[in-house]
Amino acid sequence: MADQLDWRRLLNAQRRKGKAAGRAYTARLGEDRTEHERDHDRILFSTPVRRLQDKTQVFPLERNDSVRTRLTHSHEVANMARSMGTTLAFVHGGALGFPGEVEPLRNVPALLEAIGLAHDLGNPPFGHQGETAIQTWVKRHSVPRKDDPASFDIFDAPDLSEPMRRDFLKFEGNAQAFRLLTRLQILNDDFGLNMTYAFLAALMKYPVPSDAVDKSSHARKKFNFFQSEAEIAAEVWAETGLREGVRHPLTFVMEACDDIAYSVVDVEDAAKKNLINFNVLMAWLRHDACDDELTLDVCERAERSHAEFRDAGLSPGELDDISMQMFRVDAIGKMVRAAVGAFVANRDAIMAGAFDRELMAASEAVVLWTSFKRFAKFHVYRHRSVLEVELDGHRTVHELMDMFWKAIIERKDPDDLRSDREALPAYVYSRISENYRRVAESPGNAMPMRYRELQLVTDMISGMTDTFAVSLRDDLRRHHG
Repeated sequence: MADQLDWRRLLNAQRRKGKAAGRAYTARLGEDRTEHERDHDRILFSTPVRRLQDKTQVFPLERNDSVRTRLTHSHEVANMARSMGTTLAFVHGGALGFPGEVEPLRNVPALLEAIGLAHDLGNPPFGHQGETAIQTWVKRHSVPRKDDPASFDIFDAPDLSEPMRRDFLKFEGNAQAFRLLTRLQILNDDFGLNMTYAFLAALMKYPVPSDAVDKSSHARKKFNFFQSEAEIAAEVWAETGLREGVRHPLTFVMEACDDIAYSVVDVEDAAKKNLINFNVLMAWLRHDACDDELTLDVCERAERSHAEFRDAGLSPGELDDISMQMFRVDAIGKMVRAAVGAFVANRDAIMAGAFDRELMAASEAVVLWTSFKRFAKFHVYRHRSVLEVELDGHRTVHELMDMFWKAIIERKDPDDLRSDREALPAYVYSRISENYRRVAESPGNAMPMRYRELQLVTDMISGMTDTFAVSLRDDLRRHHG
């Protein structure tokens, strides 16, 4: 790979399906959209995106329609990413070295909006607690317990490598999103939604496999593909000029938008649930951020607006709500501008594949951003009402995995997932989505049988919404007596 990344390769509009068929990339006749604009539209209309409307952002099984779900969060990230892409292409395109033939004014905003919309597609139900639940279930069943003669080791299979085991012990929603879009979301072939190489490269926040995780490196602190998709990841890197551990430059932008969205709007949602209020937040920021100019400016502007709204005679509830809304608008605006500035200022290191930080951490809004995160951790994520529902979600995931696992392995022929089962296992197995079963059962699936069995469980769990998971658990409980 050359010392500097090349935007012509980074914005590669070819698709895996076209390459496999031996077709060089050419614009489709009669198609006015660019390939990256088509990527966005494919994601927008896909089933996994619709499921996000009933997946947790912070508050599981929330009944308040104003509180964000994964879908509203993803739309907000996509909106910010498109806005930042527009600024980068229109205002800073020359400095960033975008060549005209890649149509940056159209393709950079479109690609960023698409990956912003798709970045959370692999997350299980119940937020990050869903990921933790999968990991703890796998860990619990990886070591037989002396006090439980019925316990077993799910990794007791000679053909499972250590990286394969780590795929499940450290299960990662980011890797599940990559798998979903390259393999599981089947149309009529084995190319998933058949996204462009540029999209798949930019989607990978952590471009390493599970056995190459390194907590000391930001780009390696998690992983973004399972062993089952390792060849696809290698192909994506080869086509975009990237390599293991080196992020696509636009990934930093998408991550910054995600960081901004959750750090600010999680706090706004907590206010809607009356867990915190405007005055508590202002007091925290002024104390925690000390003399940071940007933070103090945001607070002063918000407090002036708050005083004006109070003088208008609003009720306490309305006053707090509108004050938080106006504060959110101003805070996000300043953080987005700071992120754009950080990307431009660090352009050389980013294009050399040598930038290994969060964009927000290198921006002038770093103090405001980190203060928001500390506030949310202390006042929101640890609130008892949140922890109680997360605990129920954790139990739901474990119960479902227990029932699915039993149904998968209790078959007549251990070498054939399609083998006959008795009535109850057959019914439970039938509740696993057909496209997931098709991928696991395929004669062309080269992964070991135990790996395929485990992946069938995690595919099914990850595809569920919060409400469906609870409903299915209750239905299967009834049949299990």
